[in-house]
Amino acid sequence: MRIVIKTFEEAHQLILELQICTIFESSKTELPSLWEHLDLPEKQEGEKGWGQKVSAVWDWKNRLPAEFPDEIFYGKIKGGLAALMTLDYLRDVHFKSSYKCVDALHPLSTHIFKKIRAEPWETTSLRKEMIQECGCSKSQFDTALKNLQISLNIARSNDLEIERDTWLTFQELYPEIWNLHVLED
Repeated sequence: MRIVIKTFEEAHQLILELQICTIFESSKTELPSLWEHLDLPEKQEGEKGWGQKVSAVWDWKNRLPAEFPDEIFYGKIKGGLAALMTLDYLRDVHFKSSYKCVDALHPLSTHIFKKIRAEPWETTSLRKEMIQECGCSKSQFDTALKNLQISLNIARSNDLEIERDTWLTFQELYPEIWNLHVLED
């Protein structure tokens, strides 16, 4: 039976019940999506902006982990899909199957990770810095950043005051999960 939601509070309960879902529907996965459960109108012809449904999903993907940081995680999963999941699912299932040491990633990902480990970076500033410093393309940067998320080396800041995607190390944001699974050097 499909659960139908309309409010932020119902979205919170949905994530707790599903344990993991993507933000938008995708043929790349069999996971459920927040999008398919949301009963809000899509953008109407002549309407400005994104429409209620897209606006809600886009807002909630950041608000849910910000307002419930001890319950909900936002990140990228295999295939580069944005997903929400419970911290229990992240700790007990997802981390074990998704974590890769940063040293096993492309050198550009490693370089970006070193920058983020030194201090939090907002995506646009970091992209400009990396393009100038490394001579990479926007696409190469975006792929490297996405791979750092998929491999659980970085995560988006949950601070509600921060409007743009700002990156910190996963270890810094989720030390309990990190310490449970990754042996310290």
